[in-house]
Amino acid sequence: MKKLITGMLVAIAATVMISCNTKSEETPLKDLNGEWNITVINGEPIKLSDSQESPFVGFDVETGRMYGYAGCNRVMASFDKDSKPGELNLGSVGSGRMACPDLTLEHSILSALSDVKKFKKESEDQFVLCDENNKALLTLVKVPPFTISDLKGKWDIAEVNGEMVPTDLENQPFMEFDMQTKRIHGNAGCNIMNGEFKGDDLDPSLISFPGVITTMMSCPEMDLETKILNAVNSVQTFAKVADGVALYNADGQMVLVLRKAK
Repeated sequence: MKKLITGMLVAIAATVMISCNTKSEETPLKDLNGEWNITVINGEPIKLSDSQESPFVGFDVETGRMYGYAGCNRVMASFDKDSKPGELNLGSVGSGRMACPDLTLEHSILSALSDVKKFKKESEDQFVLCDENNKALLTLVKVPPFTISDLKGKWDIAEVNGEMVPTDLENQPFMEFDMQTKRIHGNAGCNIMNGEFKGDDLDPSLISFPGVITTMMSCPEMDLETKILNAVNSVQTFAKVADGVALYNADGQMVLVLRKAK
């Protein structure tokens, strides 16, 4: 998600110094379920450039799994899903190993997450994570639901069936969504593709691409294009992930990952 406006961050910073020792026992773990933008760390609002995505964490309370994005890499950890209300121990926090120009923010987030022992509910849309001494480490703000309208614009096809798409291709695969016409335009690696996309007002996670057509140009290597087109034709649902959007088939298998084109 894009960075929050500065005024909101300042307002959040004013509340972050509240410790976790007040009525924390009344906050059940299930209230943390879902995805949350990290907006404040150690009392300082996070400042992002226009090109940066907001770091976030997600909690799957049913499985005891935490996942997220720390500014460069994906992060993950596990926690006791049967923890007492107000208690949260993330144990050993793991992350990817991708190198970025500046990892200062990521290192701060990873360090803070590793020290988390408690949490406190400030409002329905805001939580504070604290250490064992009730010091506030991170402020979390609920991530707005990701809808089909958020797909507007151009997206690079970054993965297909779990395999990374090379970034040095002559015809880089991409999909571009036009919300007014409900159509897509793109390239599958060799040929141009066009078609419509359909969603469902009752289930915002549904999306499909009926009747996608392509030009008929022949290229020396068509395997990647075939994989992409088969994946596009199988898509049934989508969801926001740490560094893009994942598209899934009817069996719940991730078949494509899209990343916003720069």
